[in-house]
Amino acid sequence: MPPALLSRTLDPILGVFTGVFAYYLYEINPRSGIAQGDRLSELTAWRWAKWRNERRNKLSEGGEEEALDAIKKEVEKERE
Repeated sequence: MPPALLSRTLDPILGVFTGVFAYYLYEINPRSGIAQGDRLSELTAWRWAKWRNERRNKLSEGGEEEALDAIKKEVEKERE
């Protein structure tokens, strides 16, 4: 077993924290030159809104309900 820096459970937590903190510092550093619309939080919010709109469009078309009905029928057949 490889040696652990602090402990087996704390090392991965420390690694994730360090990575997230390093990325945060990279985004707020003026030398990085990231445009205001290209930050991770803004890109995530844009993608989430796009996904929500696509989901609403699918639900309003009724295609989702047909798919769910087909799955329900398959499950009922398997139960018999």
